Amino acid sequence: MANPTITVLERHVLLYQRLWRASAFSLFILPILFLSSIGLGVGGYIHEIDGHDYLQWIAPGLIASTAFQTGANESTYGVLSEFEWVGGIKAMRSTPVRIQDMIRGWLIYVLIATELAVGAFLIVTFLAGALSPGLAISAPFVCGAVSLAIATPTTAFSAAINDQDWFLVLARFVILPATLFSGVLFPISQLPAFIQPISYLSPLTHAVELMRDFAFGTASPMTVVLHFAYLLAWIVAGWFLANLAYRRRLTD
Repeated sequence: MANPTITVLERHVLLYQRLWRASAFSLFILPILFLSSIGLGVGGYIHEIDGHDYLQWIAPGLIASTAFQTGANESTYGVLSEFEWVGGIKAMRSTPVRIQDMIRGWLIYVLIATELAVGAFLIVTFLAGALSPGLAISAPFVCGAVSLAIATPTTAFSAAINDQDWFLVLARFVILPATLFSGVLFPISQLPAFIQPISYLSPLTHAVELMRDFAFGTASPMTVVLHFAYLLAWIVAGWFLANLAYRRRLTD
């Protein structure tokens, strides 16, 4: 028998091949809209932050945010539908595929989807003249980590619910606040003092700081290790919760 994790991945890739045209356009149009409307539009008023052109300053945050949102979005309906509507998870359960294989195969697929979105954003950033070598080299690694950091707990959440309306709660009270208060659009130092420590609970904050440090050549070994360690902690905790949610759902 083929590796069960790869078999699960192949299934998701096969489904994506039938639907990729619906998302291919947005891979490039969204980066263009973000960089032109915010990077150039708002940047026309702000000009510089911390001595850097606003377009160059905001690009690392927007790329990290894209990875964060891709990891979260892919792990909502994509997981719930397998339990509630498609029945793919239950079908896999009747085969030698283990729960760990289901989750691993799914997360690898999410990682691929994230890297495609990040790659498109990097191309647009390059064409806009805002791509530094440090950003180009670090983005796949940092974005992959932050994508998994949010995808694993979101997968657990999606496997534990029965109603898609819960995704509205997730979007409004988790994904949107994390995007707004993680230093993507403006420095965290501009937030009220009592909110600043809270913003560091979000994995996106750590990814944004990593991306900017690499982009501007200010990364230190200690900060890189600490940021990646925090993202890894989210991945490990999310992996544990996803396994627990899958087991409970499949034994109901």
